[in-house]
Amino acid sequence: MKAKGTVYLVGAGPGDAGLFTRRGAELLARADVVVYDALVNPDLLRLAPKSAEFIYGGKRAAAHAIPQEELNQLLVSKAKEGKTVVRLKGGDPYIFGRGGEEAEELAAAKVPFEVVPGVSSFVAGPNYAGIPVTHRDHCSSFTVLTGHEDPTKDESSIDWAQLAKSPGTKVVLMGVERIRRIAEQLIAHGMAAETPVALVRWGTTGRQQSIEGTLANIADVVDKAKFAAPAVTIIGGVVKLRGKLNWFEQRPLFGKRVVVTRTREQASELAHQLTELGADVLEIPTIKIVAPKRQELIAEMMGGLGSYQWMVFTSPNGVTSFFDYFFKAFDDLRSIGGVRIAAVGPATAAKLKELHLSVDAMPDKYVAKDISKAIGAKEDLENLRVLLLRAEVANLELPKLLEEQGAIVDDVAVYQTVPETEDVSGAAARLLEEGADWLTFASSSAVENFHARFPLPELLKKFSALKTASIGPETTKALVALGLQPTVEAKQHTIDGLVKAVQISR
Repeated sequence: MKAKGTVYLVGAGPGDAGLFTRRGAELLARADVVVYDALVNPDLLRLAPKSAEFIYGGKRAAAHAIPQEELNQLLVSKAKEGKTVVRLKGGDPYIFGRGGEEAEELAAAKVPFEVVPGVSSFVAGPNYAGIPVTHRDHCSSFTVLTGHEDPTKDESSIDWAQLAKSPGTKVVLMGVERIRRIAEQLIAHGMAAETPVALVRWGTTGRQQSIEGTLANIADVVDKAKFAAPAVTIIGGVVKLRGKLNWFEQRPLFGKRVVVTRTREQASELAHQLTELGADVLEIPTIKIVAPKRQELIAEMMGGLGSYQWMVFTSPNGVTSFFDYFFKAFDDLRSIGGVRIAAVGPATAAKLKELHLSVDAMPDKYVAKDISKAIGAKEDLENLRVLLLRAEVANLELPKLLEEQGAIVDDVAVYQTVPETEDVSGAAARLLEEGADWLTFASSSAVENFHARFPLPELLKKFSALKTASIGPETTKALVALGLQPTVEAKQHTIDGLVKAVQISR
């Protein structure tokens, strides 16, 4: 009989992926099944194996992808199949998240389970809006309540009279739609109408929005701003500290929505830097890396590695793809021989350094003519064999320039880029519905594939404030070919340079 699996009820935190727990990451890394809710940051799903089964559990107020009873049984059945199941729940599993009900069902079915706490929005949301829920000069206690009680109950279980009289901060989760009723109840039971109130929407993320008012007018402020869930409400004197302590919303790119078009594997560095600057980052990869069509050329190249004097890598993708093939053919890095290595850009050089390989030539500017010059400056290339390791469709200028210096060039494709059409995170849908402030392009292929999926002239016409940022001349050429000029081109043709260009031009 197959052994039972285990279900892990894991708090995914309030939205910022950096607030996810180490234990949660460990469990996701070995999950067979991941059942996740609407408020879970999609970036966390990358921590699970690609082979895992991903099941969307929904759980927004009026729209449940899977009814709770069915979801409970799903967890039980998957565990009884002997699988490791991670149930990812926004915030903390036991704080107004029905995690207790799921744990009860598992216990009744005698399914082993573990509960992993998560950072709750009741503390994280106020924090990121510059509001400490307690402060020695204002209060020494706080109360957390839900504004979305069980609709089947005949009457509220909240003692409004007691709540209004109790000292300290009141934090309401899931109360946006009922904010007028909540404010009226508190005032009716003796709480001062001028008590400060703040609401924080999408707290801890680049989408964060905050509004302020008092019990007397906060419902009108919400209506005027068309403020909607998910949000946390903070009621009390600590709201006054927001003017001094509002650290997150002061970041240079806060309030700016920036689209990252790199592959899923490459997006992390650019997305991370933009997120650190406060941007609302939409990762919409337009290409994905797959094996090249002519694999036999790679086999031929591997058989003659010792005959080359130079290897040229034009991207981190080339490094990763080449060495994936290399280590299938050889089990010792020394089999690469005494070849010299040229790299285009610091990101490519950094990828090589991970393998403890030094770069012998790297141009200051990452364009074809400068690459050939940098290699030629090291030695006379007459009759030297040069191996180019890059994408299947690539600029023909570089091999031509090397051959003009007398080199014998083998241009071998170690990967190809194909269009990415999936929208796992919903970022593409958000772009088409809400627009953005910036589109960032780190390669000409990203421009071409993005345009194939979202015709750029039409998109820029639809969202007139949308700006474009190019990492360098080759990428700019691809935009110009579409009749477009980038708003900015990075002076330094690197990810750092691209981020700086967006930041300066914001």
